[in-house]
Amino acid sequence: MPIRDTAIPNRRAIIDRRALADRLDAIGREEGRRQKAVDLLKKALASGRAEIARRLAETPYAGTEIAAAYAFLTDQILRLVHDFTVTHLHPLANPTAAERLLLLAVGGYGRGEMALHSDVDIAFITPWKPNGWPEQAIESMLYMLWDLGLKIGHSSRSLDETIGAAMKDHTVRTAILESRYLWGDERLHDEVVARFWREVVGDKAGAFVNEKLEERDARHRKLGDSRYVVEPNVKDGKGGLRDLHTLYWIGKYAYRVTSVPDLVEKGLLTPDELRRFQKAERFLWAVRCHLHILAGRPEERLTFDVQREIAERMHYANRPGRSAVERFMQHYFLTAKAVGDLTGLFLAHLDEKFAQKERRFGLPTLRRRPRKLEGFVLDKGRLALPSDDFLGRDPVRLIQMFALADLHNLEIHPLAMRAAGRDAKLIDAAVRADRRANALFLDVLTSPRDPETVLRWMNEAGVFGRFVPDFGRVVAQMQFDMYHHYTVDEHSIRAIGLLSRIEKGELKEDHPLSTGLFKRISSRRALYVAVLLHDIAKGRGGDHSILGAEIADHLCPRLGLDEAETQTVAWLVRWHLLMSATAFKRDLSDPETIADFAERVKSPERLRLLLMLTVVDIRAVGPGVWNGWKRQLLRTLFESAEELLRLGHKQKGRAERIAAIQDDLAARLRWDDSRFARLTTRFADSYWLAEPLDVVERNARLMDEADRIPDGGPALALNAEEERGATLITLYAKDQPGLFYRTAAAISLGGGNIIDARIHTTLDGMALDNFLVQGADGAPCCDRYQLERLEKAVLAAASGHEPEIARLEARALPLPRAEAFPIQPAVFIDNEASSRYTIVEVNARDRAALLSGLAGAILQSKMSIHSAHIATYGERAVDVFYLTDAKGGKIESPAKLKALHKHLAAAAGGERPIKARNAA
Repeated sequence: MPIRDTAIPNRRAIIDRRALADRLDAIGREEGRRQKAVDLLKKALASGRAEIARRLAETPYAGTEIAAAYAFLTDQILRLVHDFTVTHLHPLANPTAAERLLLLAVGGYGRGEMALHSDVDIAFITPWKPNGWPEQAIESMLYMLWDLGLKIGHSSRSLDETIGAAMKDHTVRTAILESRYLWGDERLHDEVVARFWREVVGDKAGAFVNEKLEERDARHRKLGDSRYVVEPNVKDGKGGLRDLHTLYWIGKYAYRVTSVPDLVEKGLLTPDELRRFQKAERFLWAVRCHLHILAGRPEERLTFDVQREIAERMHYANRPGRSAVERFMQHYFLTAKAVGDLTGLFLAHLDEKFAQKERRFGLPTLRRRPRKLEGFVLDKGRLALPSDDFLGRDPVRLIQMFALADLHNLEIHPLAMRAAGRDAKLIDAAVRADRRANALFLDVLTSPRDPETVLRWMNEAGVFGRFVPDFGRVVAQMQFDMYHHYTVDEHSIRAIGLLSRIEKGELKEDHPLSTGLFKRISSRRALYVAVLLHDIAKGRGGDHSILGAEIADHLCPRLGLDEAETQTVAWLVRWHLLMSATAFKRDLSDPETIADFAERVKSPERLRLLLMLTVVDIRAVGPGVWNGWKRQLLRTLFESAEELLRLGHKQKGRAERIAAIQDDLAARLRWDDSRFARLTTRFADSYWLAEPLDVVERNARLMDEADRIPDGGPALALNAEEERGATLITLYAKDQPGLFYRTAAAISLGGGNIIDARIHTTLDGMALDNFLVQGADGAPCCDRYQLERLEKAVLAAASGHEPEIARLEARALPLPRAEAFPIQPAVFIDNEASSRYTIVEVNARDRAALLSGLAGAILQSKMSIHSAHIATYGERAVDVFYLTDAKGGKIESPAKLKALHKHLAAAAGGERPIKARNAA
């Protein structure tokens, strides 16, 4: 991809080298000539960059032209610096054969492509080891370039050293492969090129190809190994510019081409694929150039805070149900997908040239030879086509090809994938209505082998979206928030993969309940289809759960599901968020919560299916989202609802459950009857159902120990709970107004993040509060120093010390990425969902001071908190409180409810409660 000056119109508007050279010659005879030259060139560089930025604003998609323009500008500056140095700073009257110097542009700069803040990679090459004049000249040039603010990557070597380094190090080899003559001794350049191809490349192309593919795979693994991460790396990510560069490097090394169009002549790309290559390259370079300008530094990651601005710069507009930034990112991911397609086709040709028999680049060999391939053939162990028109003669084969690959555990030949991508448009209404095609598709989706991989291939080929058009609408569609890590299609396919692994028992340690339940379900096909469809209606401007259920009603019969299965799928899609919302936002010890949930679910089979759908939906969001605490909440809800559905009445068994818990506790504590009775009579029934038995036991021992100390003050226990993925902080102290508010602020100041809180008050006026707390990394707080800070801060809060709210707010400043998401605070008050409590839900931007601010607002409203449930979804926090008024009843007064809403809305928006303002 060498630079083509003809691609840059009106070059002198960017920089006029001849005019600058004349001015530099004049400066060269003046005092202070070096600094004057730097000043002149600095102005020229700034002016040139401004002109290029203006052109990008006018033609925002002209990525390759802009990249070439930046390289052109840099070339002229370097040539001027070289000439000024050898003419005026270190002139040579009669240079010897050793006093020759070559400036070689290498790496990305060698390709003649740059963004604003790209490195300028230069190799200074001399005939022999550089010393004397060459050394002085090189040093002087580097200092001038650094003074100009350029980020220089350089090497100084002799010709022999250059060739030796290229032979030993594939990084140097790649840099020289991409090199081009920049300035200086042209004869020396010819020697470098000749020796490189003769001595370094020779007949070693196969080894180089393997090195580059291994390097690419390692880079992908480091950056998430998916082209569908929602904050992609434009340069190094999967489907990014580096993947295109790798294709060119391999083509150049193996076939000695000098430009990308030459790859067509060598049969590595078709003319259509060349157009796709150049279109992808142009778009990715445009994005990268916009990104460098906006970031003001060599930023390669397309983070949320710049995505919206780049979408605006590239003139994307909002559409119904789709924002401009989501449309821009969908274009990005479709481009990344095109790069992946081109890579696969490229490797197919390389196999033909370099791979040994039955060995291919990074692909497994065939272990067995299937007999029935329905007319398809094998090519070195991969499923291939007998002729180029094979799929076109019967488009159902487009589905059959993937079903056979799944059935026989075969790779699909890249040329067959190319044909599938080309012929996918043949999938029309007739093919979609074909019973055989639908049966084959359902076989792949519900495969007991590896449905995730084969569905991803089908998606890459464009066959998936053509066969299920509703799925095609979410291909490459991002979810513009900090919670979801992948595009909608990738999220759904990953969820299917997780479900398959759970069914096979591969995730039993993480999901023991779901693994066991799989053997008990009778609607296996319905579950897999529901996982596929649960997010299929995203981006349509309405409730995607309701719209998705409507899609399921129409699609399931087409796929061959009977009426009962269709109803099950539609129900699961409609309510796929119900279980997580109940488990994470509601008090599971409240009988009304369980009763409402069970009433919605109605059957044990649905409950089992919904649990498994919920688990894979959460895990497929991205790494770090699933944890032990969520597992426990879902298990608690499942077991409580299962018991209710089995017993058939919400009150039946409650007294028996409390009695059983107390019997188990007595067996653990081994206290005498009177000592144990003092404990059990201090709590209302709700306490015994609110906490797990191990927590109840710890509470009891802490209370007993503290009560033995006369006037001992507050007692505190901190225990890292690996199973729950959090640290349990238990505070036992005299109940007092504002205790929860102060404690929440103290935990936040100590670096803890509260994910759940249970506030209990004994009948004799003591507070027993259990907080589940994580560190900044989403794991239990285990560091000794942090635990000491937390202990000191919480005990001070329990003793009445007001929190330093100003300090808390200072460390709670939002990240720039989070500011990309405008979140309007919202407060919802529900007086129907619980028979004993008023439930308040607050949605707001997550920050460290949020929970304590909301607690302060509740204190200001003179309400009591009985439990708090904190959930975060990326940049968004959802905090739910179970409240009573000062007399312990539900909040019924309209005036009090209005005041509560007002105070909470203000706190959610960042305004301090009156008490907090006074305390500060």
